Amino acid sequence: MLPEPDELAGALLDLAVPHEDIDTAVRLGRRVTDDPRALACLERSVALLVQDMGEVRAPVDLPAYPGSCEATARHFPLYVFAAALPHVRAYHRELGVPEEISRHTLADVGRGVAKHRRRHGTGGLLKPRWLHLHFHGELYQLGRLQFQRTRLGSWTGDAVAAAGLPAGPGDPALGVHVPDFLGPLTPEACDRSVALARAFFARHFPREPYAVATCGSWLLDPQLKRYLPPDSHIVRFQERFRLSHLPEEPDDMAPVRYVFGTTDVLLDRLPRRTRLERALVDHLRDGGHWYVGHGWFAWKGMGGDSNG
Repeated sequence: MLPEPDELAGALLDLAVPHEDIDTAVRLGRRVTDDPRALACLERSVALLVQDMGEVRAPVDLPAYPGSCEATARHFPLYVFAAALPHVRAYHRELGVPEEISRHTLADVGRGVAKHRRRHGTGGLLKPRWLHLHFHGELYQLGRLQFQRTRLGSWTGDAVAAAGLPAGPGDPALGVHVPDFLGPLTPEACDRSVALARAFFARHFPREPYAVATCGSWLLDPQLKRYLPPDSHIVRFQERFRLSHLPEEPDDMAPVRYVFGTTDVLLDRLPRRTRLERALVDHLRDGGHWYVGHGWFAWKGMGGDSNG
């Protein structure tokens, strides 16, 4: 199941794994190929990952690496995704997904490796469970944004139904995600992504009637408008969505983790170079909290445009 060392290096390169991490990943891969238990675990993991390819489902719990080497355990999800790569590529080809979109989508693996090193200072893969969506045909990178084939939850579904749209809890929807390390979140880039997504899903998933696009993110916390100017990229992004729910429980570290790459530094030691950095830090220092807002816009209407 696991490619030979030279092929493994090529697969990791295709997945945008940073060059500095490839040699170590290939070297540690021998611990997997030389261990029958690890190989069996790898085979089970790939089978679970690609089962019912393309169906919208909850992420599955893959078996843990059975060995005792901590470094190999950190890299083990990389080997699962490298072994699953031919399966998801075949699915993309069957759908007619352009190679560029397939490549950009699966490059999120490399982003996860970069984030792991940024946060922990070691090689590995941060949040491999998130990448199950990419390797199961449920999420696609289309320009600046990512779009996930999903279903409406109760909060947003009830809000959508109350607004008179022909959808409610359990109906198909597209979840919007904002990856980091991909440039500014300009209105023009978001407009282009929404346009690309509307064409992409109409062509490749014509039997899924999406009524709305949804987003759950700290970027939708309305308090940000108190600190940022009306023409800021974040405020313009917020204005695409109708807020459906703001939870009672705060998630103070969500924006800190995204913007600063860590939650292990005291607030007083975090940089305050930009208006956003100052807003995040000062709000918390003054006793405030940040929340993950949930919102939506009509998929076939004008809500996804920057002027909508």
